[in-house]
Amino acid sequence: MPEEKHSVFKKVIVWQLLTLVFASLFLGVLFGKVSFVGPGIGSEEAGNRVVNYINKNLIESGSCSLVSVQESGGLYKVTTLYQGKQIPVYITKDGNFLFISQPLDLNQLSNATQTQTEVPKTSKPTVDLYVMSFCPYGIQAESLMKPVFDILGDKADFKIRFIASVGGNTIDSIQSLHGSTEAKEDLRQICIMKYYDSKTYWKYLEKFNTDCPSVRSDETALENCWKTAATNAGIDASKIQICSSGSEGLDLLKADEKLVNQYGISGSPTLLINNVLYNGGRSSDSFKQAICNGFTTPPAECSQTITSSSGTVASGGCG
Repeated sequence: MPEEKHSVFKKVIVWQLLTLVFASLFLGVLFGKVSFVGPGIGSEEAGNRVVNYINKNLIESGSCSLVSVQESGGLYKVTTLYQGKQIPVYITKDGNFLFISQPLDLNQLSNATQTQTEVPKTSKPTVDLYVMSFCPYGIQAESLMKPVFDILGDKADFKIRFIASVGGNTIDSIQSLHGSTEAKEDLRQICIMKYYDSKTYWKYLEKFNTDCPSVRSDETALENCWKTAATNAGIDASKIQICSSGSEGLDLLKADEKLVNQYGISGSPTLLINNVLYNGGRSSDSFKQAICNGFTTPPAECSQTITSSSGTVASGGCG
């Protein structure tokens, strides 16, 4: 069964593909190895060309608007606003080539070090992992978080939250990067978390992530798979079906969307600990240590080391 069309996110993917296609040209401009010959255009015209092109060719839902135009690295940097987010776009001064990319300041990078904002300490840290239910990197992060949950349990407040946009009052109004099947699974999982305890949810999640993503394109197989995972975890599938197919599930997902917008989250996975963005290593023990740093008084379990079965640190994301 072909994946349903979700125009906004598919167009965002087009933007990402354009970034890859033009990346080498962009670097050539920055280093002076590539030049574009042609009469120059003014900054106002450059901004209008970018906005008009994007609205006509790259998005089908809503529109982007112009924020500002300034010279940058021999190009015009055109800052656009789309769905509440500022997106920088670069256009050559002859107005013929457009780059959807972020330039790298090599002077800053040479001295840059990744630092973790200090997490405020609480008696029970909140652990919010934002994902898309069919994003392979989100699934990977969930698998890495599972051993941390197994150790700390209810000593920390673990929540999986979902990155999606709810445009109306029906399931069809949800825009999710991996299509309507992902939107439906987001709703199912958010309903499971409402009606069942954390251990039950994580048991379902482990089974679902192991067996179900591979059959996402087969609607019947996916339906059977999630219900099998629910039964395996002791979950009443019919109860979850009722919740996830009505306004109850939509309201829960809208609450997650509000948090996504509040914290400016766009990529799966994104981890917040006590509402502070985590930017450390992606491994079970790294997650555990960061969460334990959020305790006023760390429990004894924090002294345990979690050894990754693969011995590697994960990376990558969707969005």
